[in-house]
Amino acid sequence: MKPTILIQLDTDDQPSVFDSVVAIDAGAQHLFPCAAITAENVTARVHGAIFTRGPKDLAQTAIFIGGSDVARAEAVLKSVRQAFFGPLRVSVMLDPNGANTTAVAAVRAAAAIMPLAGSRALVLAATGPVGSRVVRLLARAGVAVKVASRNRPRAQAACDAVRVLVSGAALEPCNPTTPAELQAALDGVQIVVAAGAAGVTLLPAEVWTRNQGLRAAIDLNAVPPLGIEGIEAQDRGLTRGQCVCYGALGVGAAKMKLHRAAISRLFTRNDLVLDAEELYALAEELG
Repeated sequence: MKPTILIQLDTDDQPSVFDSVVAIDAGAQHLFPCAAITAENVTARVHGAIFTRGPKDLAQTAIFIGGSDVARAEAVLKSVRQAFFGPLRVSVMLDPNGANTTAVAAVRAAAAIMPLAGSRALVLAATGPVGSRVVRLLARAGVAVKVASRNRPRAQAACDAVRVLVSGAALEPCNPTTPAELQAALDGVQIVVAAGAAGVTLLPAEVWTRNQGLRAAIDLNAVPPLGIEGIEAQDRGLTRGQCVCYGALGVGAAKMKLHRAAISRLFTRNDLVLDAEELYALAEELG
């Protein structure tokens, strides 16, 4: 059997060291990091991957798409898939800025606390790369989601984008900014997820700790001040009041487990495409 090769396609000027280290730890025997990848220049790299080994050996080659710009990475994935034809293809994983694996880990944390179907959730900073995927995965699991952003038109656009992917998604745009508006947004909600930028508090403790119906609070910001005040970054299923809490580092353990498992899974076949939904299914399999 030929050695495994992971081709790391990064949209940034320098390939992510984080992604490279995880790839090696996940068992990739050879790593080819490529920087400044775009939808326009990626085809030659794909052809280099699919034309150098026979069809029976293509499962030993795989592609990882990363970078800090999620939209550019998604465009790269589209071009990669268009470059495949017939049996000449390799497995691909999309995880720019860790958006997919982080979102999956967050939703799986909520699922460990309570059944998702039929519940209601509030996602703060829901228009960002991680937040939008959290919304998408929650909606697909049957959760009615309040999609929060400081900009209501962006919240509406995020709802519209998810509805294209998830038929019948129950989504409500909102833009709570004051404590009173946040309290109103939390009304009837059992799950809150904060997916905002580092060092920005989105939900004060005095607001969420008053909500008796809230059962799960998940903060994906590890840089103080944290996104949900009163949660610690290392919280991992810790009960605070009546609510089970996860901080960014608590979620991060599951994210890292999934990331490594997904890289390993790429080398089992030559036709996998691991986006958010496929990674969620893998996380469910891992338990």
